[in-house]
Amino acid sequence: MRVVIQRVSSASVTIEGKVSAEITNGFLILLGIEAADSAEDIDWLTGKISKMRVFADSEGLMNKSLTDIKGSALVVSQFTLHANTKKGNRPSFIRAARPEQAEPMYQTFLQQLGERIGSPCQSGEFGADMQVSLVNDGPVTIIIDSKNRE
Repeated sequence: MRVVIQRVSSASVTIEGKVSAEITNGFLILLGIEAADSAEDIDWLTGKISKMRVFADSEGLMNKSLTDIKGSALVVSQFTLHANTKKGNRPSFIRAARPEQAEPMYQTFLQQLGERIGSPCQSGEFGADMQVSLVNDGPVTIIIDSKNRE
């Protein structure tokens, strides 16, 4: 499982010209699920995200987590995070999980992260053509891969 996390002051998802989800002060999370992912990847990643200390404390230092600030999360499924660009100019997405595997894992991720942060996650629509807007606060952008736990 691979995520791109952006600390945002606002973010939204628009589908067919209509805003379907939006947040203020929190994380926009782009989530890529690969065929080799399991419930253990979800558990590890949601734990990591919910405790990640990248929000400012009273002294302006990154010492607070999403849970500490009672922030929001907007999660957007993005299979292209598993693009392989080794050969040629057209990316291969062979490592990305098929929709029948990825969608239930996406829903589990949303539920588990919501439980960990104490509020339901906002989300895009799985498989939809979405326009994602955000104001990256900082900017702070972090990439995490559950298969490469650095």
